[in-house]
Amino acid sequence: MEFRPEGCLFDTPSNQRYISSAEGLAEAMEKGIILEARAMLCTGTHDLMIDLPCARGIIPREEGAIGITEGKTRDIALISRVNKIVCFKVTELDLTDSGELEARLSRKAAQLECENNMISKLRPGDIIDARISHMEKFGSFVDIGCGIPSLVPIDTMSVSRISHPTDRFRTGQLIRVIVKGTENGMIFLTHKELLGTWEENACRFKIGETVPGVVRSIESYGVFVELTPNLAGLAESKEGISVGQSVSVYIKAIIPEKMKVKLIIVDVCGEYTPPKEIEYFIKSDHINYWKYSTDTSDKNISTSF
Repeated sequence: MEFRPEGCLFDTPSNQRYISSAEGLAEAMEKGIILEARAMLCTGTHDLMIDLPCARGIIPREEGAIGITEGKTRDIALISRVNKIVCFKVTELDLTDSGELEARLSRKAAQLECENNMISKLRPGDIIDARISHMEKFGSFVDIGCGIPSLVPIDTMSVSRISHPTDRFRTGQLIRVIVKGTENGMIFLTHKELLGTWEENACRFKIGETVPGVVRSIESYGVFVELTPNLAGLAESKEGISVGQSVSVYIKAIIPEKMKVKLIIVDVCGEYTPPKEIEYFIKSDHINYWKYSTDTSDKNISTSF
């Protein structure tokens, strides 16, 4: 089966069929199928109560995630799942004293299967789906399959520098990432290589055009304005400008051999620019080498996987 971040299976017809009846849950248990439903409550003992149409669903604390029992995973990993979709395997079905169907579930079992059959087989250069779970100043934590976490460091999100991951992503967003390396079960990720080379981005603009941009940095010698996540230009200093503002800029020059775009700020259009939908230039599931620099530049900005 294909292992993906939590939330990707929930609305599929097969998942809805399995979770909607006792017969479906029994079949899923017999076949070892991974299902998804919403966690509605975390008890005081950190068991997760799962919203199933036909049963009372319970993920006991020790079955909530890999590493919980050993103390390698903190209980906040369970608490934070409330009101979110979680994956699980059905381990036991029984009737309560009141005649209600109770389903004992294991998220840990789903994660172990994902780890053994997908995560452990990842190699540098593999391109996979990831879902943004939460963001810190240093990077975005992501789910790379069945709730298994990894991190996209802020300096790997794009060539254009940002001050916080919220400049690029939003919580819950499904993105693509590249495996940069693996070590002792840890998966290291990068993102910027998927956003195009300097030339691929620059060819979308022409000298003389006025286009939107976002102020990313203000220096003594000018203002860096992001045109796309992997392309920024330098504008002359202008009073009243602050980082994060949306602006319109006139394209004064495009210089491939220096990988520079010269801009003039025309106007300030807003105080905050929310992240745009991401466009990926690489459509395959693997990449061995990426070169951002132009062939005429004396700089070599590249990544080998």
